[in-house]
Amino acid sequence: MLKQVTTFAAVLLAFIALPEAKPVFAQNAPAKNIVLVHGAWVDGSGWKPVYAILVKDGYKVFVVQEPLTSFEADVAATRRILAMQSGPTVLVGHSYGGSVISQAGTDSHVVSLVYVAAHMPDAGESESADGKKIL
Repeated sequence: MLKQVTTFAAVLLAFIALPEAKPVFAQNAPAKNIVLVHGAWVDGSGWKPVYAILVKDGYKVFVVQEPLTSFEADVAATRRILAMQSGPTVLVGHSYGGSVISQAGTDSHVVSLVYVAAHMPDAGESESADGKKIL
């Protein structure tokens, strides 16, 4: 498991380091903030091993604890964490969290979105419609 988490953290760091993934304003200041959003059947503690690796590597990492009472409440919880950021931020979502970051990712702090085995709805598509797609 630790090897998988270490590999995942390395992949996540590679995404963060991609200069083409950042808007123009972020090129002068690399993202040092990372916000992690969990899926529907877990809580924020699932990110603990990844959190530890990223913090050790010098990143400021925040884990959103979604209430999972409604999609809107989950997006609002993520936006509250994003509002606390003081600079360029990478927003990461796993599973259902991908739909959450698609909505919350319009925050001015967000310089890139990372989807980790995550839902990725099209523009204007609802979470429920995205979940009904046949792969």
